[in-house]
Amino acid sequence: RIKNRSLREKVTNLVENPCIEIEGKLYTGMTLEISPAGISRHHSYPGGFVEHIVATSEIALALCDVVKRVYHGKVDVDLVLAGVLLHDVFKTLTYEEENGNYRTTPLAERLDHLTLIVSEMVRRCFPLSLIHIVCAHHGGQAGPVWPRTIEALVCHLADITDSQLNGEVLRAARYL
Repeated sequence: RIKNRSLREKVTNLVENPCIEIEGKLYTGMTLEISPAGISRHHSYPGGFVEHIVATSEIALALCDVVKRVYHGKVDVDLVLAGVLLHDVFKTLTYEEENGNYRTTPLAERLDHLTLIVSEMVRRCFPLSLIHIVCAHHGGQAGPVWPRTIEALVCHLADITDSQLNGEVLRAARYL
């Protein structure tokens, strides 16, 4: 759904090959299909990563629609979708599974997923506007920078909304 062909190709390449080389060592991590999106906070089960990205994308698209229709604002949907697709893609490098439990990898003891993806996006010459979206997806209290564009704000809100929604849905399911 990313209309800009060049951006779509760059995003596709990174999503299809989520790896980073550091000091001659290639880090590849878990496959996207089996990776959780978190170890304990949200989507902490096999396939949770893909589920989080799908739900966050849907929420982000709905927020883009509200910005356009209700607030009569402009939002670059391509950048929003690219940001949602990439914001957590290197979490797969920071988790490993052993005997049904997830834990952090040795790489994650040195660098977090956000530092890894931002450095790789810079290396792969992604646009600064998209790097900012990914860098700001945790917001200023939990991340290095506050969202400074509408696209970054939409991605941030969609990410935290899905993370919280997942926790509440799972809690309700256990109760019921």
